[in-house]
Amino acid sequence: MIALALLAAATAAAPPPAPSPERLKTTVSALVGFGTRHTLSTTTDPKRGIGAARTWAAGEFERIGKDCGGCITVERISRTVTGARAPDGVRIEDVLGIQPGRDPNRVVIIGGHIDSRVTDIMDSTSDAPGANDDASGVAVVLEAARLLSKKKFDATIVYAVFSGEEQGLFGGALLADTAKARGWRVTAMLNNDIVGNSIGQGGVKDANRVRVFSEGIRASEDMVEQLRRRGEGGEDDGPSRALAKAIDGVAATLPGNFDVVLDQRPDRFGRGGDHEPFLKLGYPAVRFSVGAENWDAQHQDLRTENRTVYGDTIDRMDLAYLAHVAAINVATIDRLAAAPAAPAEVSLVGDLSRDTKVSWDAVPGAAGYRVHWRRNDGTGDWTKALDVTATATTLKQVPVDDHFIGVSALAKDGTESLVTFGGRATRR
Repeated sequence: MIALALLAAATAAAPPPAPSPERLKTTVSALVGFGTRHTLSTTTDPKRGIGAARTWAAGEFERIGKDCGGCITVERISRTVTGARAPDGVRIEDVLGIQPGRDPNRVVIIGGHIDSRVTDIMDSTSDAPGANDDASGVAVVLEAARLLSKKKFDATIVYAVFSGEEQGLFGGALLADTAKARGWRVTAMLNNDIVGNSIGQGGVKDANRVRVFSEGIRASEDMVEQLRRRGEGGEDDGPSRALAKAIDGVAATLPGNFDVVLDQRPDRFGRGGDHEPFLKLGYPAVRFSVGAENWDAQHQDLRTENRTVYGDTIDRMDLAYLAHVAAINVATIDRLAAAPAAPAEVSLVGDLSRDTKVSWDAVPGAAGYRVHWRRNDGTGDWTKALDVTATATTLKQVPVDDHFIGVSALAKDGTESLVTFGGRATRR
């Protein structure tokens, strides 16, 4: 065993540079300039519509890749879909910037949707600036690519610009299916959707918080797996919730006193986003969204009625706020792409004992492991930890009946993976 000093003794990697509010504004302004980015809008006009906007995004990834000596390649994946909001069928296209890591099959994904809309979901011609929903998310994705492309990582980073979110989460589903078809091992998926305003409905100011939504019971689990999780008490410790907790921990290390609110739902009440298709396939995925939404500036025709101004325009955004959200995204990816993968499964044996044996399979590239535990009558935060180099240990006087236990993998410099929650042994 090794002591908890492993992290403290490690030489911390230099943090990535801070995101630029000016660059974020430039990106949002450029996207607003396409007039509408509705999924059903024109794909042939070189200056207006979803086609021009996607080509512009691809060009931005190409420029970033050129600046880093070809470290980012561009892909445009597509398929034709139909649905209630696309009854005649539409060609959905996601624009990807791919930054290969030392492991080409383990990936961290950051995404935002490029499409926009007005009041009528089928109106594909009216101006729909979509500044906050979701040019803000695309701006975070591009800024992350600019900053993280300066480093080399163990994991591959996929920067994703989705289409078709408003028409039915089509772009998120396309990339989730692509990840499965290519055999990617997805460490994390960060969805940024409506992340650029600090003044909410009715003038409520919420300038120091961002909500991170994560599922408890997993969408990918069948009834047997759900009952097992219920019996083990793991509702607050699935992979996506572990990702949300890691984001919260990363945010606490950054300047600016900017808080991550761990919202214990997959998304806002009764609503959804592009991370949800990833959840259905079992990938850890969360959604970032502002602390206080302004519904007068979402899905609205541009107009003024009874002295109320409606419309998702750039003047209603807070670029400094958006930069804070971008910084949290960048720092989270910087950690997770540098760390090893999380252990696939953690097994506990401790029935009728005051001690608990913890074991797991070796993780490729891990220099050590951190065993976490906490009493099961408290908050969801891990309170104690022990670093080890083996793939098993016994926690003395830590009865499994009264504690939750998880394990993370550590890189040589102490960078830590997500925590995998421990359950009953199934293979040992």
